[in-house]
Order: sequence, then C-alpha cells, then structure tokens
Amino acid sequence: MDIAHAILLGIIQGLAEFLPISSSAHLVLLEHYLGVQEAGLTFDILLHVGTLVALIAYFWQDWQGMAAALWRPGRHNRFERRLFWYLVIATLPGAAAGYFLEKQAETIFRTPTRIAVLLAVLGILLYLADRVARHQRRLPGITLKDAVLVGCAQALAIMPGVSRSGSTMTMGLFLGLTRETAARFSFLMSAPIIFGAGVHQSLKLLKSGANNFLTLPYVLGFLAAIVSSYLTIRYLLRFLQRHTFIIFVLYRLLLAFVVLGLEYYQVGPK
Repeated sequence: MDIAHAILLGIIQGLAEFLPISSSAHLVLLEHYLGVQEAGLTFDILLHVGTLVALIAYFWQDWQGMAAALWRPGRHNRFERRLFWYLVIATLPGAAAGYFLEKQAETIFRTPTRIAVLLAVLGILLYLADRVARHQRRLPGITLKDAVLVGCAQALAIMPGVSRSGSTMTMGLFLGLTRETAARFSFLMSAPIIFGAGVHQSLKLLKSGANNFLTLPYVLGFLAAIVSSYLTIRYLLRFLQRHTFIIFVLYRLLLAFVVLGLEYYQVGPK
C-alpha cells in the first residue's frame, strides 16, 4: 500500500464512521467500482483503533465522569453511572449481530444493489424521523427503553448501507431526542462496539501471525483516521445544533441512485 492510498482510507474511515452515510458501504463500493482494495485485517484494525482514540479524546470528560461514578458512586453522579450501564446494554444487540452474522456481513450483504436499497431506505427513515420527531429530550433524559431500542438499531448496521451512526441517530430521533443528543449518544455507544470489534479482529490477527503494522503508510493512515474522526465528531455535533439531517438524506439518496444506475449499465473494473 502506498502513502496516498493509506491516508485516503484513513480519512474515509473517520468521515464515514460518524456521518450517517455508512462507512462499510463506501469501502465496498470503492472496491467494486474503482478497484480500490481494502487493505487487509491489520490496517483495518489500525483504522478502527484510530476512530476509538478520537472517541476517547473528544469525550474524555464523559468517560472520566462515568469512571468516577462507578468507582465512587453517590447521589451526585447517578446520571453518569446510569449512562454507563445504558451504553453497555445498548452494545449487546450489535455484538450479538456481529457474532452470529459475521459471514453474511462479508458475503451476501455486500452486493451493490442491496447496498443501494439500504442507503435509500435508511435515508428515507432518517428524513421522516427528522421531520416528525419532537427534538426535545436531552442526554440526562435517556431511559433503559431508549438504550435497548437504539442498541437494536445499531445491530442493523451489520449490513453495509445501513450505517451504524445513521441507524442509531434515526432511532434516537424517533424517540424524541434532540438532533445533537441523538448524535452524542450514538457516538458514545460506538466506543464499546468499536473496541469489541477491534479485540475480535486482533485475535484473528494474532492467529495469522501478521505483524506488518509499523510501516509508514500504516502509521499515516492511522493518524489520518484519528484526525478525521475527531474533526467529524466535533463539527457534526456543532452542525446539528442549528441544522437538520437533510444534507445526509440527499447524499444517501443520490448515492443509491448512482449505484443503481451503475448496476444497470454493469459498470465496474474489468
């Protein structure tokens, strides 16, 4: 892998992981139509670790608050303690889906037509949620029911085209969360699922005996993932304080239309 390729994949990982547009769909489509090969398990792990580093850095005060609430529980930090357990509960459906549907996620779920349909369907659902939701509830008002439902929505992201952030934000909006709160809870609950996926992939890597991660392209791709992830989280939370999700809805629908058109004309690497 050359440096430009590594940095490009790192930037795509950071942008698409947190924007509601499906990072896995973009990687599959890039490979299918442009012949941009996925870099393999080692680099994939590095990119996910990069997004995890960005999550920990940006939400450092939140993680500190939850850790303190668990270490020294009291009345003043009930919210932080409750939030921690809600994040754990919200992670379980996605972890189960990843465990039981891993083979399907790597095969039958990755066809361009299916990805295009899912891009469009979830785009329409995001639009409806954004239009009909009350946008009143903030993070301290999240309940166990919310955590379970948003966690189930996250499990759908096993299919490229759904988008982990897109499905969780959509469910959050339907539950009446503000746009910023839906995004914030989505980002917080992505940390344990990314960590778990990284551990699972790392175990595979250890079994394979690969150890080629200390190359310049890999390091630069890793750094690109950290920077693009951090900036995406920061600016999306600010953006949603004043704007709707319509730009992401239109992007998903446009991409779905383009993919269906390419499939109709059978475009792809020869």
